[in-house]
Amino acid sequence: MSIQEKIKNTIRDVADFPKPGIMFKDITPILENPLLCREIVNEICEPFKNQELHAVVGVESRGFLFGMLIAQYFNIPFIPVRKAGKLPYETIQFSYDLEYGSATVEMHVDTIQDDWNVLIHDDLLATGGTAGAAAELIQMQGGKVAGCSFLVELSFLNGRSFLEKYTHQIVNLVEY
Repeated sequence: MSIQEKIKNTIRDVADFPKPGIMFKDITPILENPLLCREIVNEICEPFKNQELHAVVGVESRGFLFGMLIAQYFNIPFIPVRKAGKLPYETIQFSYDLEYGSATVEMHVDTIQDDWNVLIHDDLLATGGTAGAAAELIQMQGGKVAGCSFLVELSFLNGRSFLEKYTHQIVNLVEY
C-alpha cells in the first residue's frame, strides 16, 4: 500500500467541524501509529535531502507535530510560529486576512539568520494564508523560504498558487 493510501485510510473525516458545512480532515489517528509517522517524515524529507536547509518553521499547532520531527531528521533548529501573544520573548508579527476576519502570527526576533534557507511545515494547505504569513516572518528576518511541506493539501482552495510567490518547492503527501 502506498504512503498516500495509508494516510487517506487513517485520516478521520469529521463532519461540520469547526462549523456546519466543513468536512474536517483529522490527522490525530495518524499520531497513534509510530511506523506511519516515521514513513511520513521520511517521505516529506526526501524532496529536500539535496538542499541546504538551516531551519524548519512549524506553524501552530499541528505543524509542530511533524515539523519538529523533520527538523530532527535534518539535525537543524525547529522554530515555532504561533498566534499572537503566545511566545514569551520579543517577537515580530505578521497579520493576514482570513475568509472571515484576520489573524496575526509571530515568531521570536532572534530565530532566523540572514540568508538561512528555511522549510515551512504545516499539517494542511488550504488557502495558503498561514504558511504565507510564516514566509513573510522568515523574509522579515533575512531568511529565504526553501520550500513548504504539508501532510494534506485541499487543492480546490488553490493555496499552492498563493505560496508560489515564496517558493516553487511545495510538497504534500495527500490531496483532496
